[in-house]
Amino acid sequence: MTNSYDWKRIVVAPDTPLGSAIHQLDIEGKRSLLIADENDILLGIVSDGDVRRALLKGVSLTEPVTRVMQSNPKVATRHWSEVRLLSCMEQYQLLFIPIVDDQRRILSVSFLYSLLRKPRFENAVCLMAGGFGTRLRPLTNSCPKPMLKLGNKPILELILQRFIRAGFYRFYISTHYMPEKIVEHFGDGSEWGVEIAYLHEDKPLGTAGALGLLPKDIISEPMFLMNGDLLTDIDFLALLAHHDEHGGEATMCVREYEYQIPFGVVTTAEHQVSGIVEKPIHKYFINAGVYVLSPSLVKSIPKGQALDMPTLLSQKLESHGRINHFKVDQDWIDIGRLDDFKKASAMMEDLYSDGCLTK
Repeated sequence: MTNSYDWKRIVVAPDTPLGSAIHQLDIEGKRSLLIADENDILLGIVSDGDVRRALLKGVSLTEPVTRVMQSNPKVATRHWSEVRLLSCMEQYQLLFIPIVDDQRRILSVSFLYSLLRKPRFENAVCLMAGGFGTRLRPLTNSCPKPMLKLGNKPILELILQRFIRAGFYRFYISTHYMPEKIVEHFGDGSEWGVEIAYLHEDKPLGTAGALGLLPKDIISEPMFLMNGDLLTDIDFLALLAHHDEHGGEATMCVREYEYQIPFGVVTTAEHQVSGIVEKPIHKYFINAGVYVLSPSLVKSIPKGQALDMPTLLSQKLESHGRINHFKVDQDWIDIGRLDDFKKASAMMEDLYSDGCLTK
């Protein structure tokens, strides 16, 4: 992300004397310095705590800073969203985190104070949490799928927190299967400093049909709709900006999916072979289960009618409505099966629990 502060002011060379590093720490007031070579390749980081411990051990001020640096600091990549950066810095009490490429070259530095200076957005967020989770049985026999825990938090809470960190505070949660477990956990949202209301489906209404339960007069801005069983690092602010820029009735998040045919594919013309392609790979865009919807689209959904979002969008396309797409390159997993749940549990340490990379 962009900062007005010049991040190179907290970068020192590996042969910098410890005394000079202390002086630089005092001047910049960032509590840590990055150590990098002449090509901006990150070698390590040194904090004021590292310096204090070194001095107590009698390390000379003329020693190079590399003697006391941490050679395996927390780093991020340029694909990280601001929400993920903030999560990492909050967890490890960092004032900044370097953004690096595959060679550990410093591309930029993200600072905590820039991330915290966030406005609050009026856009509502609807999280779909009414499904039965049939394919996840027996885990869902006594627990709705969005309330299954990854680490020590339900999937739905992890999603909620990511929206909160991005600056959103108006939430609706659709419920049907075991709604009391969801309502009991989240309440009115005051524990998280947000507003939460519930759209209870007496019968399953589908991903779009639940929006028919919304009061029609309260949606005046584009709103988010997201399945309650997704783990993703989508940049919600970038998604909203994309929707605002391109207009249309909705923006659908899509993800590239590759499928390789395990055989050689033969094309023919009459009785002749015209071509052979060995095990070709086909690429498609798949629905990622996250949308931004225009107020007019939301208000057009009839109350009490079962309707899935793909069906609704297909109807709009048939009537020449404009539906945009937003490509998701970040981490994304749909927790629909037991194997998906195991995979999501395995990626928790990096994406949510840990949140930072160490290389």
